[in-house]
Amino acid sequence: MSIFKKIFGGGEEKSIESPEYIEVDVGKESRKVKIIVQPFILKTFEDINKVLETLRGGYTIVIIDIKLLKQKDIVELKRAISKLKKTVDALEGNIAGFGENMIVATPSFVEIYKGEKVKTTATTTF
Repeated sequence: MSIFKKIFGGGEEKSIESPEYIEVDVGKESRKVKIIVQPFILKTFEDINKVLETLRGGYTIVIIDIKLLKQKDIVELKRAISKLKKTVDALEGNIAGFGENMIVATPSFVEIYKGEKVKTTATTTF
């Protein structure tokens, strides 16, 4: 028996009991992923960290009430929204404002409807 047959098992007889392959049913392994919609209230700038942590989890749509922080400190609100926008962009998600006091941020597989996109065509008149 050559050394190659010993290394790669070519010289051994295969028994009927040891199959050459194993069948795996992947249908049993799959699980359903639930999407969570979670509300938050921004009272301080530091509250945005919990929102960002939740978004990074990947399966949560966050709805953020910014009314209290808006009344308290508009500069801190702008910082919080900027930080939120950078994180959402990095995660390839979407962000949109609803009304004056609500913001919605979503993971990458969720798209926020922001109105119909109007196709503009360039026309020239003579």
